[in-house]
Amino acid sequence: MNPADYPRRILLAVTGLTPQVVTETLYALAAAPAPTIGVAFVPTEIHLITTAEGAERARLSLLDPQTGQFHALCRDYELAGIDFTAANIHTIADAAGQPLADIRTPQDNTLAADCLLGHVRRLCADDSTALHVSIAGGRKTMGFFLGYALSLFGRAQDRLSHVLVSEPFESLTDFYYPPRTPRVLHTRDGRPVHTAAARIMLAEIPFVRLRDGLPKEALQHPAPFASLVAAAQQGLGAPRLEFDFARRLAICGGVEVPLPPALLAWYGWLHRQADFVGHRQADPAGYLELYARIVGPAHPSLATARATLKDGFDAAFFEQKTSKLNRRLRKNLVAGGGALAGAYPGRTAEHAARSVAQPPPRW
Repeated sequence: MNPADYPRRILLAVTGLTPQVVTETLYALAAAPAPTIGVAFVPTEIHLITTAEGAERARLSLLDPQTGQFHALCRDYELAGIDFTAANIHTIADAAGQPLADIRTPQDNTLAADCLLGHVRRLCADDSTALHVSIAGGRKTMGFFLGYALSLFGRAQDRLSHVLVSEPFESLTDFYYPPRTPRVLHTRDGRPVHTAAARIMLAEIPFVRLRDGLPKEALQHPAPFASLVAAAQQGLGAPRLEFDFARRLAICGGVEVPLPPALLAWYGWLHRQADFVGHRQADPAGYLELYARIVGPAHPSLATARATLKDGFDAAFFEQKTSKLNRRLRKNLVAGGGALAGAYPGRTAEHAARSVAQPPPRW
């Protein structure tokens, strides 16, 4: 389905000291659609993410009831039904929860990245939405983070763009869009220019959609920007699975997962299988050999395990061991109710066990 056909259509932009990018982008999307987007995309909502200073500039220059340029554009080009109020201007907060004045430190960058990521994740969670993201405003890092967030969560109907304005209008503080009735403006050196000569172009930016490679938990729960990037990076390569039986650990993507002997032996045995096996065809000798290596040949639990498996595996044994193992893996590979711990939390034990392990497991 075309993005313009979705019932909820959202323009999301980052802005800083130049709120003009909002009206310029809206003009290129809805009033005079750029050839790159084809059919007009008239948003049902506009959302901005900015700093404290950027929020104030956007409120005064775009939303003032009398002089706001957003309202002027809508009147000029008969754009109705767009929800854009002060409540849709979202400020990045500092560590104390106060609006961030500017983005100048590494900590500010981290806060901005997490804020942008959270908004994109939330908006992309609604299947009825088509999201158009503009990275034309704000600091360069804000645009980068917003584009990267869309790469992580964006769907087929979502788009990314940058608006381009011809000279000298790009640098004119009182130019917001080409008005339907052209008028004369003046450059900083007093030179008169006519808005009929202004050209606004929308450069659509292709981006790689990584959403399908993310763990399910990443789509459902908030997570730090850095953690999601790490999870996406792991999705681009073969997962690493190692075993340290001396310390009773499975090492999944560099994350150490302590396991009780029976589950560690079960995971190690699964990893040794060349393909999926059913309980009827599987020989428990390999599992018992690993179990003995972990607990020692004289451990009482080993005798119990041998007695349990004297007639081979049964379906209940397979299901119980795998279910317990998966719960342990999810618990250890997902931290803080959904924040990723640098490994693939969504993989089942069987899937991870059959991943190519490089270097080979430490037997």
